[in-house]
Amino acid sequence: MNRIVSRSNPQFKALRLLSTTARERRRQGRTLIDGPHLVSSYLDHGCSPILAAVSDDALARPEIAALLDRLGPCEIVCFAAPLFSAIAPVDTPVGILAVVEIPSVSDDRPLGEFVVMLDGIQDPGNVGTIIRSAAAAGATDVLLSAGCADAWAPRTLRAAMGAHFALSVRSGVDLGRAAAAFSGKVVAMVVHGGLQMHTIDLSGPVAFVLGSEGAGLSPSLELQADVRASIPMARSVESLSVGAAAAVIFFERVRQSIVEGPPAQ
Repeated sequence: MNRIVSRSNPQFKALRLLSTTARERRRQGRTLIDGPHLVSSYLDHGCSPILAAVSDDALARPEIAALLDRLGPCEIVCFAAPLFSAIAPVDTPVGILAVVEIPSVSDDRPLGEFVVMLDGIQDPGNVGTIIRSAAAAGATDVLLSAGCADAWAPRTLRAAMGAHFALSVRSGVDLGRAAAAFSGKVVAMVVHGGLQMHTIDLSGPVAFVLGSEGAGLSPSLELQADVRASIPMARSVESLSVGAAAAVIFFERVRQSIVEGPPAQ
């Protein structure tokens, strides 16, 4: 196992760039996953990292040692603790990260029956939270417009807690075109003025379209929806965060499918 102690080391510089620069991640088609949970989840989905990096002060931890044993032929590099902290995308790193390929998804790949479309959501934490909720509710695809946060940024990945590996995530999508081509019901989420979620039949193929908390959905995309939907809230509350709203609407679909069925028409 190679041990690196100098900031001038080319491998340190390369990983630092990958950790901090979206352009570099796009150029390489790779990203970093950080921490035992994400690395374990990646391995559980039958994937193999390109490289693993470990902090020298974490080598003795049983959890880290067990993960290193699972990595197979993957290259493993050990960094002095201060260098590892400079690479890790979090303030308090836990000793292991991995370089992984960003899955390539063809634009021609057919969409599944439960699709989530994100329009201009710029906060990585919100994007990751929505991907996590989508995977938990059984979504097949998450499509992000060009104005969204980087789906494969380390912060987004940490917020999603491994959910990226359970569904298809596609970035830079023309959502208008995707909505027009979708064979099922397109549901645009709006803060006010839409039908209440529990009154809408969410069985069969459904695509939920969510916009940013500030700007909301683009008007042209909202017009393409088959139905506009809102979440009923107490009068004293203006709105929910987009991450919380997403969980509510996704699990309304789940509720209808396993508890009561679709609402009476």
